[in-house]
Amino acid sequence: MKNNELRDLSVQELKERIETETVKYQRLALQHKVSPLDKPSTLNDQRKLVARLHTILNEKAGINE
Repeated sequence: MKNNELRDLSVQELKERIETETVKYQRLALQHKVSPLDKPSTLNDQRKLVARLHTILNEKAGINE
């Protein structure tokens, strides 16, 4: 999902998305510890997505205050 699409989400949708993407990241990390992933860069991509979501959420929270 692109940044513009993420910025269009509401605060509640962002929070839900953060939860699901964090769980997905944790599962990937556990999978990678048990047996190497075919494409280990997916771990970095997923971690960066979660960070991007947090950043957008913090930006929106700052605007609403």
